[in-house]
Amino acid sequence: MVGSTLYPTYNRANLEFERGNGVWLETTDGRRFLDCGSGIAVNSLGHGHPALVEALKTQAEKLWHVSNVYTIPGQDTFSRKLTEATFADRVFFTNSGAEALECAIKTARRYFYSKGEPERIDIITFEGAFHGRTLATIAAGGQAKYLEGFGPKAPGFVQVPFGDREALLAAISDTTAGLLIEPIQGEGGVRSVPTETLRDLRKICDDNGILLLLDEVQTGVGRTGKLFAHEWAGITPDIMAIAKGIGGGFPVGACLATEEVASGMQPGTHGTTYGGNPLAMAVGNAVLDVVLADGFLEGVRDKGLLLTQKLSGVIDRHPEIFEDLRGKGLLLGLKCRVPNGALLERFRAEGVLAIGAGDNVLRILPPLTITAEEIEEAVVRIEKAAIAMEAELKQGAAE
Repeated sequence: MVGSTLYPTYNRANLEFERGNGVWLETTDGRRFLDCGSGIAVNSLGHGHPALVEALKTQAEKLWHVSNVYTIPGQDTFSRKLTEATFADRVFFTNSGAEALECAIKTARRYFYSKGEPERIDIITFEGAFHGRTLATIAAGGQAKYLEGFGPKAPGFVQVPFGDREALLAAISDTTAGLLIEPIQGEGGVRSVPTETLRDLRKICDDNGILLLLDEVQTGVGRTGKLFAHEWAGITPDIMAIAKGIGGGFPVGACLATEEVASGMQPGTHGTTYGGNPLAMAVGNAVLDVVLADGFLEGVRDKGLLLTQKLSGVIDRHPEIFEDLRGKGLLLGLKCRVPNGALLERFRAEGVLAIGAGDNVLRILPPLTITAEEIEEAVVRIEKAAIAMEAELKQGAAE
């Protein structure tokens, strides 16, 4: 048998999915799984959502790609919806979260350049962050496992310990352009930034004349029960990067900024061939229409509360397996006392999918459209996995 010709960069599970419907995925051999990973928080409206399917099919029959040499009407519609629903005045469309972060970093640097302060290029980030896989965004994330083997770390990023206010203040200098933070660290172990800390970060930026950049690639588009997670703190950023859920499974990202901050990004300063293509815009518009419909986000908050309550009960009943529950809404993390990879295998054996994270956490990220009944079913399966893990531990101890 011929081996794979793909780059060996993924430790893939031996699962091949053929079709999906809502929260359910079906493999090529007919097994069905409750998808509580949503393609790493991407399939915000589940699989095969009729509004998204119709939007894509309709646009696909008209036009796929023309490039940003020309006006793309869907961009105007989508950007207007985003600016009306957020702090932002300007939007740049990308294909991914990493590209959205690249645009955010460039926007911050260019803002100060256009103000006559070209020395302000440094972005302060926080330990445990994950901002993407490009050379700039792995430097921003600062994690050694992602930096190793790719040469010198890209300059312009200063990292401080998570939650260390004094270290943050000490790091601010005449070369600082801004702070970049995820309201909830996803890859970093579903670590939430406290509301008061987010408010303090906004004040620190204002007091020091620097920008607040938010990475809401994973936390945005209703995932926490608000359209964007920073809304819980009652603050607004200067620049925000989004992706994942905004496309509902189709590759879409965006960088949002205020008018003043985006003013430095003049013709020729940035660009993309595929970003904002007609297909992506059609799907993104459809996603936002669903998420912004009356009652949708309230429903996410209710389902997040139900899932939190049910998982908390599982943790209480299985303290040898789980330590605590983290996160908000439908972005939750189970901190494990056993290796999360081994427990993830038990989850899959019970027909439920989750996503691993740092700090020995399993992320629970179901589609925002999951029903109360499906939440009950998912929790039953998660508890069965915990029981199976406990039996394995007892057997190991006996041997």
